[in-house]
Amino acid sequence: MALPINIKDLINGNTVECERIEFKEGYNPESIIHSICAFANDLNNWGGGYIIIGFKEDSGKPIFPAIGLQKNQLDAYQKKIIELCHLIDPFYFPQIQPYDYDEKMILVIWVPGGDNRPYKAPRTLGDRSQKYYFIRRASTSAIANLVEEKRLLELAARIPFDDRISHFGSLKDIDPTLILGHLKEVKSDLYKELPSLTLEELCRNMEIARGPKENLRPLNIALLMFSAFPHKFFRGAIIDIVLYDDNSGTKFIEKQFTGPINTQLKEALSFIKSNVIQEQVIKIANQEEVSRIVNYPFNAIEEVLVNSVYHRSYENDSHTEVNIFKDRIEIISYPGPLAPVDQEAFLQERVIARDYRNRRIGDYLKELKLSEGRGTGIPTIRSTMRETGCPPPEFIVGKDNLYLLSILKINQRWDISTNSKSLDVVQLTNNEQIILENCKYLPHTRKEIFGHFKKKVTNAEINSSIDILINKKYLSDKLISNFWGFYKIHLFATTPAGLQALKHVF
Repeated sequence: MALPINIKDLINGNTVECERIEFKEGYNPESIIHSICAFANDLNNWGGGYIIIGFKEDSGKPIFPAIGLQKNQLDAYQKKIIELCHLIDPFYFPQIQPYDYDEKMILVIWVPGGDNRPYKAPRTLGDRSQKYYFIRRASTSAIANLVEEKRLLELAARIPFDDRISHFGSLKDIDPTLILGHLKEVKSDLYKELPSLTLEELCRNMEIARGPKENLRPLNIALLMFSAFPHKFFRGAIIDIVLYDDNSGTKFIEKQFTGPINTQLKEALSFIKSNVIQEQVIKIANQEEVSRIVNYPFNAIEEVLVNSVYHRSYENDSHTEVNIFKDRIEIISYPGPLAPVDQEAFLQERVIARDYRNRRIGDYLKELKLSEGRGTGIPTIRSTMRETGCPPPEFIVGKDNLYLLSILKINQRWDISTNSKSLDVVQLTNNEQIILENCKYLPHTRKEIFGHFKKKVTNAEINSSIDILINKKYLSDKLISNFWGFYKIHLFATTPAGLQALKHVF
């Protein structure tokens, strides 16, 4: 079964950092078992790694073309790797998949971070070989020293939040169409196999569900990425954008973005690009040329907001906030960064995190081209602000690490008095917005729509809102029946016009 990632992007290092990929020319059992053990231990919570057999490498990068493996050897190699994994203590089994890459057969071993770390593997394959903890140092696998071993043991009970089993949701909360859309967007070969897979098989293959057959449960990452309403399980999984008409904070309009975290991130960024980013033309005295400037570099805003969604804690109920004033943008995420990143660390040009709250979110955002490699965000923000003519960004870690506040100040040459860009605002009542949001991903029956409202809102009021939305062509009404026509039911779905309205509603 194919892996849920684009193999060409993986091999070329476009979606996964080189430290998490190990290329091997051929089958070397000792080296392979050490690397599987090291990736499974995932000392830095990077999300494990990949071993790709069939490539020569130079300084951790593949040499093209691939050497490849003999097709008649692939089954034997896979069986031998399974036998090797039984030597890891506790037992760990990765996903193994052969691929035809440019007419050469290669073997890809996907090793996600393990649930039962720390893992030990034999130093050699002799009968009495002692077992050691292996970890990744840069792009190599090595035996952990005493300090690293101690840290591994400390991490044993700390699985990153997005990689934990959810005890609130079930597979019924996973929308298969969202998974299908994701696999299609990243061009995974797994997309072609979907017709032959059950939802349970698909979730297991993507490592987004775990447990015995009778109690298979989704991981938090599944509910965050592939549930239509992740805020039902994680109240903080919402982005609020507030536009202030003055710097006193008394006059403002607010917009809220919900849905899968990658979708709300794209929609929030699209809204900012359309309604906040502006350009001015400045006439230079005694010259024919004019100078064009922007108020903010979009890339800097994108990096800050992506990092806020990636690194925040979804155990915290506070929403991610984007406050847009006349002269600055403030983005707040909760809580602050994990140690050792503190206020002093943000004085450095580059900020490197040692631990990650969410190791899976980062992988998905990179695959969707929403995030770059580790440690590149802060340098990108600083450089784009500098190149645009904006003051340096400010990063403030709140008292007791309660929040991280990022401040982006407007271009120093920007004339605020000529700020005349108007918002394309759509007026919807709260009830109307709730209906459109809930029918955005899956058609709903009238009864299902009623279920999204509190008891104080009457069914008559909801029905009135449904009728208004249908008249505005924001909501479609489709009557369906079973084969024999024994029953008929109305299904309501948000139309393309309704989706556009949601982008501009306040």
